[in-house]
Formats: sequence, C-alpha cells, structure tokens
Amino acid sequence: MKQKTNVMQVIKNGLFDENPTFRLVLGTCPTLAVTTAISNGIGMGLAATFVLICSNVFVAALKDFIPNKVRIPAFVVVIATFVIMVQLFLKAYVPDLDKALGIFIPLIVVNCIILARAEAFASKSSVAASFFDGVGIGLGFTIGLLILSFIREILGNGTFFGAKLFGDDFKPALIMIMAPGGFLTFGFVLALINKLASKKKTDKEA
Repeated sequence: MKQKTNVMQVIKNGLFDENPTFRLVLGTCPTLAVTTAISNGIGMGLAATFVLICSNVFVAALKDFIPNKVRIPAFVVVIATFVIMVQLFLKAYVPDLDKALGIFIPLIVVNCIILARAEAFASKSSVAASFFDGVGIGLGFTIGLLILSFIREILGNGTFFGAKLFGDDFKPALIMIMAPGGFLTFGFVLALINKLASKKKTDKEA
C-alpha cells in the first residue's frame, strides 16, 4: 500500500507540482515551436515521454557503474540512443509528423527537461521510481503541449486535428500560429495556472 502511494505521488509530482511546462518552465523552445497544431503537440509529447522513461530507467540502472566525472556525457549518450530510435521510427512510419516536428526531434537530446530528470532524479533513485518519474514528467509535458496547441490551432486555423470547426466566414487569428501567438498563449496560460496555484495555497493556509 505504501509503494502504491509513493508511485502516485511521483506521477502527481510530474503532472502538477513539477509540471515541466507550467511549473518548472523548461523546454520552452520546442513547446512554442511545435504547438501550432494538436497533432504536433501529441507527437512531440509522446516522443519526449518515451525518451524520458527509457533514459530514466537506464540511468537509474547504470548509476553505480558510471564514474561521477563523466556522468553528464554518459547521460547524453543514453538519451541520444533513444532519441535516434524515436527519429528512425517517425521517419519510417509517420513521415508527415517527422517533417512537421523537424529539428526539434533530434534536439530532444539536449532538452533540459530530460537531462535534468536524469541528473536530479534518476541518478539518485531506484529504477522503479525513475520509471514512474518519467511517466509523470512526460505526461505533464504532453498535457502542457496539448493545452497550448488546442488553443492555438482553434484560434489560429479554426480547426481541430485539421478538421474545420467553423464556416467559410470564419477568419482565423493567424497571429496565434506565429511566434508572437505562441508567446501570448503561453504567457496567459502560465499566468492563469500561477493564479490558481496561488489561490489554492492561500485557501490551504486559511
């Protein structure tokens, strides 16, 4: 029973308390770049989640064998291995998504979210805990991408997964699928989440 509680706490931590997108504000560059469409957000989120889980597990399993002086290069090699697997899979089976995500798939190798979890969590934790940390952080990142891409695709294109939602008279706000729209959407959502978190904290202290 105790283990189940710990597992749920680790996952909850990644989803809410240390959500990489809105609480830690990590990986902002790919977040703003790929969230012009929901399909892109899902693809990027799942790719990062796969790499997170696998790299966390391998780092946790090998932590006692990796010399401290070369731990960061070793972590990067582990992460790069799984990124290459993801990239080859996308190129073979989902070429359109691979083309849409472009350079941001190989850049997962140096994504601060993944390297940070390897260094701060997996290198100090068990394999099981690291697995669930990868699940929680990965899902938190994916949810963050989904929220932003949902807003930007509907307002910027008037579509949902590429399907038109409105009639021909609808004029999309094209700025929403451009860089300024990404920053505006991210800023407003981040402000809202911080406001809700602050209110929740105040209510607990009251």
